[in-house]
Amino acid sequence: MPRALARDYREATLEAADRAMLDYAVKLTLTPWELGEADVVRLKEVGFDDTGVLDICQATCYYNYVNRLADGLGVELETDWKRGPLTLTRPEFEEQRRGAAGRGADE
Repeated sequence: MPRALARDYREATLEAADRAMLDYAVKLTLTPWELGEADVVRLKEVGFDDTGVLDICQATCYYNYVNRLADGLGVELETDWKRGPLTLTRPEFEEQRRGAAGRGADE
């Protein structure tokens, strides 16, 4: 499952709460202007409380900030970065990115 999760979480076998959390994080990342009360309600329906929703939002925003900062400054990964089951190579990432652009954020 880790490779499926790294490639496209929508194809991985996940609990409802995990899928809802990732759906929210993707929407917050790609189309934040489309988020609304219904998205928060969905998280609560699968078991997250106010603190859990806040944690998901803060973690997503933090990683988006750090990644955009690194990209904006042209920072490259450290040379000793270890590839693991939840990481993608640059070509794999670019392939996923091209596929996501063709599918849209909400599919």
